[in-house]
Amino acid sequence: MYLLFLLLFSYVLLLDFAPPPPDGPRASEVLLYAWVFTLLCEELRQGCFTGRRALAQRVRAYLQDPWNQFDLTALGLFLLGAVCRMFPRTYASGRTVLCLDFMVFTLRLIHIFAVNKQLGPKMIIVGKMMKDVFLFLFFLAVWLVAYGVTTEGLLHPSDQRLAWIFRRVFYRPYLQIFGQIPLNEIDGAGRGSPPEAAPCTNTYANWLVLVLLVIFLLVANILLLNLLIAMFSYTFAKVQGNSDTYWKSQRYSLILEYHNRPALAPPFIIISHVRQLLRYRARGGSAKSRHFGEWLGGGLDQGKCSGGQGQRLGGAGLGGADLGVAPCRGGAGPGAVLWG
Repeated sequence: MYLLFLLLFSYVLLLDFAPPPPDGPRASEVLLYAWVFTLLCEELRQGCFTGRRALAQRVRAYLQDPWNQFDLTALGLFLLGAVCRMFPRTYASGRTVLCLDFMVFTLRLIHIFAVNKQLGPKMIIVGKMMKDVFLFLFFLAVWLVAYGVTTEGLLHPSDQRLAWIFRRVFYRPYLQIFGQIPLNEIDGAGRGSPPEAAPCTNTYANWLVLVLLVIFLLVANILLLNLLIAMFSYTFAKVQGNSDTYWKSQRYSLILEYHNRPALAPPFIIISHVRQLLRYRARGGSAKSRHFGEWLGGGLDQGKCSGGQGQRLGGAGLGGADLGVAPCRGGAGPGAVLWG
């Protein structure tokens, strides 16, 4: 069913995304909204109405799961995009948010891989490798800023366009790691200052820019990249050695999660939600609060136990069950035997 949801989402974004009201939304988009509403109801049930602990503890335990945070992010982006697309001024922004949200919903499929014995440990490996990537990006960012600001100051000292400055400081050095080097700017003086070079390009210290480029590519492509590969290899070997344990733990968590969910899948899960709500209203509240109130109202209906008499605990005290009491054994002394 989740694949059908993604198919409907992609169909709305690519083929049936209508203009703002009154021209839109169309029937397929309304169906998508209803489907996401059922997903939101299920997340609210998991976070607020599951378990017997206090509400704050249930919400805290719900938010500790990274996949629940992932779901809340996806639903939050969808609500933001759906609201923005309803107004002409924010229509384009709403569509942009919904397109990004589709990517988040699609990545949610990775959670299903935990069932497979081969793909389950790979999820752990990818998650740990992401931490290695962030460490690598920190070192890379230092070199990017150092090289980008220096070359920008040497090649374009008179350019005051802030957007272009940021683009050349961050974006161009990043592309140079992958081999996209603008020789018409860097080596313009060495090739006779071609007319296609930008007018504001300074060719006075282009030889220094070439030296900095060589040093930057040496550090980024050889040193930092091989460091990242070594970190990936270490992480893969460490997780692969305990792959069976990781897989069993992931599979148990996934089975336990779906065991506590209603039997129907979204969007039909709304039927189970309505059924549970009606059952809750028919009981007049939670059983725990009802029993506590009856306990305070009815109390314990106790009699004295002496000789052939017994002691009786009123049915209002323990869940409405009428518990019988046997006479005291031995003919004397207080005592009671309870049975259902």
